[in-house]
Amino acid sequence: MKTLPLLAIAALGAGALWTIAPSLAAETAVNAPRAALVEPVAGHRETAIFAGGCFWGVQGVFSHVKGVVSATSGYAGGKGATAQYEEVSTGTTGHAESVKVVFDPAQVNYADLLRIYFSVVADPTRLNAQGPDHGPQYRSALFPQSPAQAKVAQAYIAQLGAAHVYGRPIVTRIETAQGFFPGESYHQDFMAKNPNYPYIVVNDRPKVEALKRLFPMSWKA
Repeated sequence: MKTLPLLAIAALGAGALWTIAPSLAAETAVNAPRAALVEPVAGHRETAIFAGGCFWGVQGVFSHVKGVVSATSGYAGGKGATAQYEEVSTGTTGHAESVKVVFDPAQVNYADLLRIYFSVVADPTRLNAQGPDHGPQYRSALFPQSPAQAKVAQAYIAQLGAAHVYGRPIVTRIETAQGFFPGESYHQDFMAKNPNYPYIVVNDRPKVEALKRLFPMSWKA
C-alpha cells in the first residue's frame, strides 16, 4: 500500500481520495493517561527516537507537536550499511522505520511525547505491523537516548498495562539503537508535501486529526 507510485499523487484528486477513505480503517486513537513518571528537564534540546509503522505518519504527527524542533524520518535498529529503503523493506536488516524527534523539554517532555505516541501514533498491541503494513521494519519500538528516557519508557508501558488501556497486551519493544540513519530525501516531510496521497489520506491524516482533537494544548499548526 505504501509503495504506490509517486505519480499517483498527480493522477488522483482530493475528492476521489476521500471517496475511498471511509472503506478503509485507520488505527483507532486512544486517550492514554498522563505518565506518572516524568523525566527531569535538563537543557533546551533533547532527542528521542520512535518507531511506529510507516515513518510518514510518525513524522507527520510529531511535526505538529508544540516544542518539537525537528522530526526526521530514517532507520534505527540495524547497521548503517543496510540503512536504505529498499533493503530495510525486505524486513531482514534489523531496522525499523523510525523518526528522530528533537524537542525542547521545557515545552514538551519525553513523557508527553510517549503519551502522544501511545495515543495516536501507533497501536502498541500489534506485533510487527501497523495499519496495512506488515513486517519487523514496521514494529512498534522505542529507542531511548538516555538512561532517564529508558526509565520513563519502561515505567509508562507498565503503567498502561496495569491500567488495561488496551484490549490486548502491549508488545512495544524498548531497544538499543546502533545509530539513527536519516532516510532518503523523498521520504522527508512526505505527509506535508503530499497531503492527498492515498496512503496518507487513509492511514495518517486521521492520526494528525486525533492529535489536534485529543491534545489541543500540544497542537502546533
